[in-house]
Amino acid sequence: MTDASPTDTAPAYAGPRRILSGIQASGALHLGNYLGALKRFTQLQDSGAPCFLFVADLHAITVWQDPALLTAQTREIAAAYLASGLDPAKSVIFPQSAVRAHSELAWIFNCVARLGWLDRMTQFKEKSGKHKERSSVGLYTYPVLQAADILLYKATEVPTGEDQKQHLELTRDIAAKFNNDFGVPGFFPLPDPLTQGPAPRVMSLRDGAAKMSKSDPSDQSRINLTDDADSIVAKVRKAKTDPEPLPETIEGLDARPEAKNLVTIYAALADMTREQVLAQYGGQGFGAFKPALAELAVASMAPVTAEMRRLMADAAEIDRVLKDGAERAAEIADPVVDEVKKIVGFWRA
Repeated sequence: MTDASPTDTAPAYAGPRRILSGIQASGALHLGNYLGALKRFTQLQDSGAPCFLFVADLHAITVWQDPALLTAQTREIAAAYLASGLDPAKSVIFPQSAVRAHSELAWIFNCVARLGWLDRMTQFKEKSGKHKERSSVGLYTYPVLQAADILLYKATEVPTGEDQKQHLELTRDIAAKFNNDFGVPGFFPLPDPLTQGPAPRVMSLRDGAAKMSKSDPSDQSRINLTDDADSIVAKVRKAKTDPEPLPETIEGLDARPEAKNLVTIYAALADMTREQVLAQYGGQGFGAFKPALAELAVASMAPVTAEMRRLMADAAEIDRVLKDGAERAAEIADPVVDEVKKIVGFWRA
């Protein structure tokens, strides 16, 4: 075994296409999650490849979570999946922790990954801040668990944003190293990223340089999936802008982050390009554009919000979907981790 990062020269994986992604069970979901993930997931479930979409509750506890709230947040994310159009008959929807193989494979991968690889992960540096010694070990090894999530189902494609591309590269390194170290070429695929569609990175309504986030202390920075129409209209009206009218060309947005963000949101909600939005609104001020954006956001999100509320009032329906999904996920995951144990050399009766 070597400590060097493997290359991508290993034999190609010959298994079927599979798509996997998840959303962490912490904090309320917002418009950025909908446009960057949920809307994309619903498109992918009809791509011809099986989709595995989980609620990342194991990842959530890398920082402290109130246990009762964690349960509620798990159901809320499942409700958002369903309300956004995911069909549990087409996609496997499940809680990460309900499939024990995630944790088992993560430990094995902890012994395959190298400290030097993890030391280069920028997200840990950002999340741990100046006092990394106070962070949990789980936060440090978060990307290894993420690799286990993906490779457990031998996923070949992963919808991912810019902030997760480094973690996917680590997943590829772990897969290649495992295949090489144990002499099983092509056992794990080297998964490819899938772009997130027209709005891969939705920014804060208060700061066009910061990503829209459920951890932002200001509720005015985001449109929550549970916001009513009045709240959406008010947040769009108060969204930070500049005094200039919208430009008529896409290049005119380059030095105007808040304008670029609002145009991007409109384009994603309307299934238009930003060029098409500017062709319609270029030269007009935000006094005209914001009401149009608010109306579009309300019309787009109202059905999702209504269905989420209906589902969240019926915990039994959500739990039925999650239980069925966990059982279907385990049918794929358990044989994979059993084969990994055999390859590693663990005792078997």
